[in-house]
Amino acid sequence: MNTHHCIEVCNRLLRGEQSAVEAYTKAISTLEKEYAVPNTLVTVQKDHEEAVAALSENVRSMGGTPSTDAGAWGAFTNFVQGTANLMGDKSALASLRAGETAGKMDYEAALQDEDVMSSCKELIRTELLPTTERHIEALDTLRI
Repeated sequence: MNTHHCIEVCNRLLRGEQSAVEAYTKAISTLEKEYAVPNTLVTVQKDHEEAVAALSENVRSMGGTPSTDAGAWGAFTNFVQGTANLMGDKSALASLRAGETAGKMDYEAALQDEDVMSSCKELIRTELLPTTERHIEALDTLRI
């Protein structure tokens, strides 16, 4: 197994999770001005914070240095979320769902990558991917 490649993949997933934390923080801040923010959004944000911690620990366990910012993912998220916030609350929820769907695809791609270590795939398969799938289902049920 290529540990360096696995660290890169996990750091890419980590940047996505950091971006998700930022997106939910902004969405919650925007929505709370007019609505009681659904507990679902706060719970999902906390799930993403836990994913950041799990992926950071995973990268460290392989001898790598975890990414500390969302990088290009963060800039993209800021743009999408900012646009959604200007266009309305339903658009903000749609952008969160789109982000969750992109995260799901990233996790699925990592599971298909032969150079990703089995321990990393186990984390993705048992924790991160199922949580992301629950997020998508939860966002589908929200009505604001």
